[in-house]
Amino acid sequence: MYLRILALASTLLVAPAASMAESAEDKGLAIFQESEKRGNGFDDYASDMEMILKNRQGDESRREIRIFGLEVDGDGDKTLAIFDNPADVKGTAMLTYSYRLSDDDQWLYLPALKRVKRIASRNKSGPYMGSEFAYEDIGSQEVEKYTYKYLRDEALNGQPHFVVERYPVNEYSGYTRQIVWLDQAEYRLQKIDFYDRKNSLLKTLIYRGYNKYLENHWRPDEMYMENHQTGKTTLILWKNYKFRTGLTDNDFRVNNLERAR
Repeated sequence: MYLRILALASTLLVAPAASMAESAEDKGLAIFQESEKRGNGFDDYASDMEMILKNRQGDESRREIRIFGLEVDGDGDKTLAIFDNPADVKGTAMLTYSYRLSDDDQWLYLPALKRVKRIASRNKSGPYMGSEFAYEDIGSQEVEKYTYKYLRDEALNGQPHFVVERYPVNEYSGYTRQIVWLDQAEYRLQKIDFYDRKNSLLKTLIYRGYNKYLENHWRPDEMYMENHQTGKTTLILWKNYKFRTGLTDNDFRVNNLERAR
């Protein structure tokens, strides 16, 4: 009888601990929820961007872009990109409305055609302005756009990181999955491996040179995307960040794209 009581007590003690064990899916989701929470509260921003494109032979082209962003309470952000150089893309403007629970809306104004083109959901896996970034990479990465699976803890550049696999919810995504490294100190994205629809490694994105703004908002100085299948690369350099500049919804209207300057 005494042994039976001990066995029963042992079962009662172990069962709650087992039931509270966090699944790999729940842990992966929790990591990205924390990352998103830490990124909230910037209100709006403006920044200059330089995009450097290289092909396999090392031939280089550059683009100069101004970026404006607006935080939307309870949903995805709004982003406006205006191309200033070179001359063949000057005046091109792209507007993105990101959403948590539905496909993003994206519009592209092409000055040569003098018209605004809406980018269909099934075309968002295509290259953004000739770069190695896809249109779907440009929108804000809302947590609800993926499902998640925590893989492991791993050192990267001498620092502890979470490694999480995420799977796009959108059926038209160009990716089957992405493996993401986030540093454990600040939950910042540090590296992403993108796998194509055949589940082959397609691209790797590296974030470099984080700086802190508004006391707790981190932004990288560089984003380096390498396409392993074509040998092409795109380096994005971020400069002159300004936050809480007073931007409003009126600055992100589709009807204003043709007049974006």
